[in-house]
Amino acid sequence: MISVANISTSDRVLEIGTGKGVLTRELVGLGAEFDGYEVDEENLAETREAVRGTTARLHLADAFEQEIEFDVLVSSLPYSESSRFIGWLGGLSFRRAVVLLQDDFVRKILAPPGDRDYRGVSALAQLAFDVNVVERVKRAAFAPQPKVDSVMVQFSPKQLVTKSEASNILRLFSLRRRRVSAALGKLGMTWKGGQGTRRVNTLTPAEVHEICRPRAP
Repeated sequence: MISVANISTSDRVLEIGTGKGVLTRELVGLGAEFDGYEVDEENLAETREAVRGTTARLHLADAFEQEIEFDVLVSSLPYSESSRFIGWLGGLSFRRAVVLLQDDFVRKILAPPGDRDYRGVSALAQLAFDVNVVERVKRAAFAPQPKVDSVMVQFSPKQLVTKSEASNILRLFSLRRRRVSAALGKLGMTWKGGQGTRRVNTLTPAEVHEICRPRAP
């Protein structure tokens, strides 16, 4: 992960979910400016011990609720936060993010329109990022061992997707099997792009974005 992140000493590095500080210690040792976020007090205490004597800034807080500026993100994310992570990251400016995600979730964010796994988070991820699968990581590589395999993924920003747009995308895909015209009518949304007889889950990310842009009153 550190090799793929290609961190320089001038970078601002962010880790979300420091855990017990194993990855944190390696990241801090690169000499870049570092911020780490953790929501578990005991884990954060272990992380503090792991990086004692360094200039690392550690925060007991939910990173997704903060306004953070960074260049490179390197994290092994809690799998339950994966969708929330995509929505949060899509609204930020950064250079690259290297994260471990659940294998099933990665298939979902890469799914093409019309695929059974194509969801709102798929359209959102494909709009906001270039997504590169680096390598697959077997569950046996972790301690304790999870029940699923993981994938190391690199995200490079493509375009900003605002919180409002992201929210509208997820609302639209809550009716992903409906015809576009029916879904928009139920949600009180409009689109002049035609093709209202298509199903929501056949729309391309670009079409989804056009529908979900906030409209001036």
